[in-house]
Amino acid sequence: MTIDALGGASGVHAGSGRPVERKQTIDSEVFLQLLVTQLRNQDPSSPMDTNQMIAQSTQLAMMEQLTALARTGEESFSLQMRSTAAALIGQTVEYLDADGAARSGLVSSVSFAGAVPALVIDGRSIVLDAVTAIPPVPGSTPGAAPGAA
Repeated sequence: MTIDALGGASGVHAGSGRPVERKQTIDSEVFLQLLVTQLRNQDPSSPMDTNQMIAQSTQLAMMEQLTALARTGEESFSLQMRSTAAALIGQTVEYLDADGAARSGLVSSVSFAGAVPALVIDGRSIVLDAVTAIPPVPGSTPGAAPGAA
């Protein structure tokens, strides 16, 4: 009996004539292939327990929802970093340079080309993660609401 490779080595053909890429994680596609293979090869005198099949399907649904939730959290964090970086334009910030020295400068623009937004400070590109402080604007009262007298 021939069993198609589910997560075999790269270059293994699985019925369609094209190479199957090696999967590092079990996703819904792999789970369903395993389930179909299990049902196809089960002993007719001892069929699969339906409660077990429902439990496995429920676990798959929960895994998919957790994966979607994690993806949403990552997207939310990325959007929050972009918003924070954009709000710093025109502000003076303190940061650590590539040598670890503390510096400060005015943020003139922001680049979103990389995974972490980069602030342009005095002509240098500084990643948002390197910002250590945002000092108060001279003449403003820390903690006071904008426009409050």
